[in-house]
Amino acid sequence: MIDAKPQQEHAWLQQMLGDWTMEGECDMGPGQPASRTRAKEHVRAMGGFFVVCEGEGEMPGSEDTGYMLMTLGYDIANKKFVGSWAGSMMPGMFFYEGQLDAAKKVLTLDTEGPSFTGDGTTARYQDVITIKSKDERTLHSQTLQPDGSWKRFMTATYRRV
Repeated sequence: MIDAKPQQEHAWLQQMLGDWTMEGECDMGPGQPASRTRAKEHVRAMGGFFVVCEGEGEMPGSEDTGYMLMTLGYDIANKKFVGSWAGSMMPGMFFYEGQLDAAKKVLTLDTEGPSFTGDGTTARYQDVITIKSKDERTLHSQTLQPDGSWKRFMTATYRRV
């Protein structure tokens, strides 16, 4: 058993605790209008080291309800944020590693998963959480392009209920 105490990075995650509403926009591909979505999310602590984000909301371009589960923590030994994301709309799970920016407002989480091209390859992605205030945060998702740039494909704004 490791004798560890929560660090400032764990405290950073605790500011996400509570109930939230989400309004988002998702890129549906070339020549298609963006899809707007709404969801709700409950974020709870799992001890002092992890948060669990449970979401439920509209699926972009569908009338189905999607369910999402994100876990986030901080690995003290490796000095990086870690976590996972799974959704009812996908058969795979994403695993995160990330860092806070110097201002401690933006958490960038790197991951790899199935490419949107559908050709069986994988692609690199980032989920970027930005704390705007104690009652507002954003999340945007982006994918690495062949030229090395990042292309944003989803943006969401969360407001505390």
